[in-house]
Amino acid sequence: MIAFLFLPQSATGRWLAAVALALCAALLHRPVDAQTRDAGGPRQQTESPYFFVRGGAPGVDALPLKGTEVAVQVSGVIAEVRVVQHYRNEGTQPIEADYVFPGSTRAAVAGMQVRLGERLVTAQIREKQQARIEYDAARQEGKTAALLEQHRPNVFQMRVANILPGDDVRVELRYTELLLPQDGRYEFVFPTVVGPRYAHAASQGIDTWAAQPTLREGEPPASRFALQVQLDAPLPLHDIRSRTHAIAVEQPQDRPGHASVRLADGSGPAHNRDFVLGYRLAGEQLAAGLMLSEGQGPGAENFFLALVAPPQAVAATQIAPREYIFVVDISGSMYGFPLDTAKAMLQRLIGNLRPSDRFNVLLFSGSNRMLAPQSVPATQANIDRALAALGQTMGAGGTELIPALRRVYDQPKAPDVARTIVVVTDGYVTVEQEAFALVRRHLDQANLFAFGIGSSVNRALLEGLARAGGGEPFVITDPLQAPEQAARFRRMVESPVLTSVNLRFEGLDVYDLEPAVQPDVLGERPVVVFGKWRGQPRGRLLVQGQTAAGPWQQAVDVQPAPPGQAAALPALWARHRIAQLADQEALEGGDAQRAAITRLGLDYALLTPYTSFIAVDQVVRNPAPADSRHVQQPQPLPQGVGERALGEGAAVIAGAAVPSTPEPETLGAVLLVLSVLAMLQRRARRCKPQRFTA
Repeated sequence: MIAFLFLPQSATGRWLAAVALALCAALLHRPVDAQTRDAGGPRQQTESPYFFVRGGAPGVDALPLKGTEVAVQVSGVIAEVRVVQHYRNEGTQPIEADYVFPGSTRAAVAGMQVRLGERLVTAQIREKQQARIEYDAARQEGKTAALLEQHRPNVFQMRVANILPGDDVRVELRYTELLLPQDGRYEFVFPTVVGPRYAHAASQGIDTWAAQPTLREGEPPASRFALQVQLDAPLPLHDIRSRTHAIAVEQPQDRPGHASVRLADGSGPAHNRDFVLGYRLAGEQLAAGLMLSEGQGPGAENFFLALVAPPQAVAATQIAPREYIFVVDISGSMYGFPLDTAKAMLQRLIGNLRPSDRFNVLLFSGSNRMLAPQSVPATQANIDRALAALGQTMGAGGTELIPALRRVYDQPKAPDVARTIVVVTDGYVTVEQEAFALVRRHLDQANLFAFGIGSSVNRALLEGLARAGGGEPFVITDPLQAPEQAARFRRMVESPVLTSVNLRFEGLDVYDLEPAVQPDVLGERPVVVFGKWRGQPRGRLLVQGQTAAGPWQQAVDVQPAPPGQAAALPALWARHRIAQLADQEALEGGDAQRAAITRLGLDYALLTPYTSFIAVDQVVRNPAPADSRHVQQPQPLPQGVGERALGEGAAVIAGAAVPSTPEPETLGAVLLVLSVLAMLQRRARRCKPQRFTA
């Protein structure tokens, strides 16, 4: 933007104009550039995501990740996942590869190996800073090494040092996760891309991975991707399908509980969006029960996992009126498919409110606004006005989630009204912990449900918000899902299926239960509890609670864990305990739970925010490690996400970054400053001193 300014001639006018110009410069200077990586890494050029442009330094392979292979074994309710990342240096200079990639929010990452030629190196779990020290020492000594770190529950970073020209390095990591049914349907999700995150100025210096290089819109991923899933269930499998990818399914007629699934040939790029595989069991049954895992050797711990099917929901006619506040993300990353889908979904949610309900809508990007000063009755006229306002939004600006949530919680609430907050976003922000703490502090005011819309949403944010707010997360990866997810939400919020949940173990001595207190059961999801046991493996679990129809209880007998599932229970218990401690740490602030989380990570060999996997090949292979070039593997833009998600972001050409365009609200502030200058000019003309003559 260019402006021609005529400055006032008086001293006061010139001083005020100088102040205004300084303010203008400050507003235009957005602090998104200078960012230094934390210990153990190179300096980043920008905290914001930026575009990757091919054609960098000669001799440097800027795309060292050549392929990712995923093999999944699902046994009952537990998935064991093996991920192999294949790096090859096709340049003429040694490189250090740096790759940020997503993972499941429920993953218990419990192992890593590095294969270099014929040599296989098994990674060790270390405290995070110690792992960085060992990695940097190996890198400087010319040894090939790999470091795996967790930045978020669903964002990991792999660094591989001293990949020589012609080297083939394969890094394998393994994790397990628990699959829980929703409305009788099981889903396995494998995220493939980390969407660009909006980092507010206050969070600068924390999330260096947010400065990831990103391919231009429409440019396919630079590496291969293959995925295979083996399903083994105690009952026949039905309705095996993926709503995100074309798949090929093989299911032997003589083994109806077994199926092999792979990506279909010729279906185009597969790793620019989440892979979601769903299936049902015969008779709509849940794989419920009390499974035991018995430790081996003296002092070994025993673990259990309990899954109990919930009761049926009650009719909507028995439910009291409610208040709904819809918090809708209209930032730049929501432009196009995500926002269009959000509008269609909200039409169903708002349009189906009962006249006795009340509602309001808050729209947020870099700023926020509410459609009414306070919640209004769900009359047809008010619903029409809200939908008309939603229809005019287009998607632009940043993603200031925290101010939006604060404004919602500041809204007055009648003590006898049950309030539900519905957040609709793609989650491309870096303020997860602050948001979780804010929601949890206000849990006595409202419960919160989170809708994620997009092909690769930030599931850690969505699931964490819902967990902190006593609600449920919903993910919509394509427009066809909007009606069914809206209907599922309505079923859940109309009334909890089971409240005042109480667990009683008869004949089995249990301790260290996770969660320690059972929340209300929403929708057709099972009651889930992990724990440890001692003594003899006998007895039963009695689950009791209240439904709208009266008291309810169900008994589950003790049974050994099926083959292939028992070994995963210790890691799954520890992963659940770590998640609870991380939530508590977010509420308390600081790193009060750091020691406890670190201890769990080291004891159970798990990747955590404070523990990392480090693998070092002891052979010195690079005599000149200082000449190695650091290369960041670029991410593709998630399917359906446009370049507005980067805020007209910086393009990187041969390593040079161009600052991003100011936010619309910044330009508005600049226009305000220019208006002040124009006012000063007019005032100076009116106040020009008179010349007196004798």
